[in-house]
Amino acid sequence: MTEPDVSSVAVVGALGRMGQQVRAAIELEPKLRLGGAIEAVGNPRIGETLADGVVVGDDPRAALADCAVAIDFTTPTATLGVMREAAELGVAYVCGTTGLSDEQRAQVSKFAERIPIVHAANFSVSVNVLAWLTREAARRLGSGFDAEIFEMHHSAKRDAPSGTALFLGEAVAAGRQMRLADHVLLDRHGDSDGRPEGAIGIQALRGGDNPGEHTVMFIGQGERLELTHRSSTRDHFARGAVRAATWLLGRPAGLYPIAQVFDLE
Repeated sequence: MTEPDVSSVAVVGALGRMGQQVRAAIELEPKLRLGGAIEAVGNPRIGETLADGVVVGDDPRAALADCAVAIDFTTPTATLGVMREAAELGVAYVCGTTGLSDEQRAQVSKFAERIPIVHAANFSVSVNVLAWLTREAARRLGSGFDAEIFEMHHSAKRDAPSGTALFLGEAVAAGRQMRLADHVLLDRHGDSDGRPEGAIGIQALRGGDNPGEHTVMFIGQGERLELTHRSSTRDHFARGAVRAATWLLGRPAGLYPIAQVFDLE
């Protein structure tokens, strides 16, 4: 039986790379315990009992039933399906899924009217500090410096550019008091008229097993400022998600920014 001061967590995609890291991070958090493990229908390991006695299942409602919060690093379609069940059951949600369309983001916001949700492109504390530094650098350097963002990830990553790169692009745009959508530049090839004024360039590379690398460059005349974050493991993403899960416990419904979790507002 769960102790009164310990809350149960459902991990969505519990057997995946991030799911395994999240489960390991939960074991280190005294306020949480694993209470549910969700995998896709047809996964050959459905029915397997994990070390803590939780059975891997493909029924989100059953896995969420006795949990206070869910942690999810999967795919947009899978996330929205599980989040819908969580909203009906009143289960808080920590979502690190990237690649959501505007319509899917609107659905997340709708669910947040019923449950507390933290949805972020990156749960690393240091990456969120990087975003804060990026916003401040863009604000203080002004229009005299061109902004370019470079990112590299493993060859199996589906979305490009990464959610974190877009997150950093939003930070540049916020510092310049503009909308990223109006200035982002994702592709360069062939002849052009040069760099558009105010452009925020984002370039993506894929290869190997790289967990994630991001560099924000502010390029001026005769000088360049670079802000870089490199990941060697996924541990810090999982630790940040678990920290967000404990932070969400007991909060009212709403869509909370990751900056609020890390006190970076």
